[in-house]
Amino acid sequence: MDTKQLLAFAIDKIDDMKARDIVNIDVSEKSDITDYMVVCSGTSKRHVLSIADHLAKEARHAGQEPLGYEGQSDGEWALIDLGDVIVHVMQDQARSYYDLEKLWG
Repeated sequence: MDTKQLLAFAIDKIDDMKARDIVNIDVSEKSDITDYMVVCSGTSKRHVLSIADHLAKEARHAGQEPLGYEGQSDGEWALIDLGDVIVHVMQDQARSYYDLEKLWG
């Protein structure tokens, strides 16, 4: 998958699980680590973890093994690193506190 396909794939999979307020940020000029960050919200700890688990599982199924998966233990903020795309799934409180859209936008 190229970067644009991977971005579309990630957004589609988190949308499948009813993630809210999905935003993608092009950070290719600001970061050597990744090209895009996707930020979305879940309604509860369980919802955050379900969104992240679904994305990781579907990525593996598509042959795109996640490079990292963090935050499974607390459910406030989960991060799935797909290489050129990093997805942050957050509860509203954590999302407003860290404000990644403003930081990277």
